[in-house]
Amino acid sequence: MIIYTQKLDEQAPLANLDLSKFEEVALTFDERKRGRLKIETLNGIEAGIQIERGQVMRDGSILLSEKGDVLKVKAAPEVVSSAYVKDATLFARACYHLGNRHVSLQVGEGFLRFQKDYVLDDMLHGLGIHVVHEEAEFEPENGAYAKGSAHRHSHDHGTEHKHEHA
Repeated sequence: MIIYTQKLDEQAPLANLDLSKFEEVALTFDERKRGRLKIETLNGIEAGIQIERGQVMRDGSILLSEKGDVLKVKAAPEVVSSAYVKDATLFARACYHLGNRHVSLQVGEGFLRFQKDYVLDDMLHGLGIHVVHEEAEFEPENGAYAKGSAHRHSHDHGTEHKHEHA
């Protein structure tokens, strides 16, 4: 069984890696927060991940085994609560109240997304915000105190989000 033990820094050069041969795995956010787990790649290969605790695997993270095997991590679609908000003040109020509860929150152009939670859904509903449950990739903000966040200048992860709700 292949064990992936090293998470490459997002700023690390990938030029020395043979990215034509790699395995891929799709993981939910809860799985991407874990440092140790058994996985099955999208090609059906059983493997393991054993990285340093506290490292969150993001959509697009690259992991290496000691033998140089490459694993690309994808965010798996999962059922989430999404709120599509056009009013900037209402959007800011929702972010404030969710952040005040230390909720992992994905903030996008006109939408907020968090792990499905009926209490939080009701709170937003009380603010006048409609919440939908949908299957989507969940890629929340790293947070101000996340390792390496001081060196980041952009929150654009290069992913397009399609909005089908008004």
